[in-house]
Amino acid sequence: MNDGAGRRAVRVVIADDHPMYRYGLAAVLATSGTVDVVGEAGNGDDLLAAVERTSPDVVVTDLAMPGLDGTAATRALLARHPSLGVLVLTMHEDDQALFGALRAGARGYLLKDADSADIVRAVLTVAAGDAVYGRAVAHRIIAFFTGAHRAYAAQVFPELTEREREVLDLVALGHGNHQIAGRLVLSEKTVRNHVSAILFKLQVSDRAAAVARARDAGIGGSPTSSE
Repeated sequence: MNDGAGRRAVRVVIADDHPMYRYGLAAVLATSGTVDVVGEAGNGDDLLAAVERTSPDVVVTDLAMPGLDGTAATRALLARHPSLGVLVLTMHEDDQALFGALRAGARGYLLKDADSADIVRAVLTVAAGDAVYGRAVAHRIIAFFTGAHRAYAAQVFPELTEREREVLDLVALGHGNHQIAGRLVLSEKTVRNHVSAILFKLQVSDRAAAVARARDAGIGGSPTSSE
């Protein structure tokens, strides 16, 4: 399908477990004249199949769906189709949902109270290879990277003490015990004890598994060094 200027419309697959919401969203996108809804899915597994069948430019997905959820589906889709644009459209505005989706590779995140024009613009933005976030979501991202990540870490890992969360944050950033000891003004033995406590409380077997848990939750970044 082409838009009025002769350009190919953006091909979109919608995933949401509420049929009436999918119906309304598809109508909004279809009437824009710039989007062609080529498939729908009610869960993550059906979303994977719809993408393979229709080869869309953009997926618009909710997060909470039966079976494979939107975050897991996003991760699986982008492993197979790295250039696919994923826009999350959800009611979930908590940090864990937001940063989990971004870690999975979503390039856009809007709440379902966004108006029709904003949704269409977001789809076109993601299709063009750019990222887009709603106002409230953008404020959360800014807060996270300007210091509120400690409060977020407390929410995600409430079983850890504040010091253990500091250590986990540095471990997830790729720092070794010697570097962590220097940063936190602790002995290396104390750092090792904190790491052991973190592994026990997170019920993981080794440091790498703890790093994976932290990064899945949106804590830490690319490794800088390790010991």
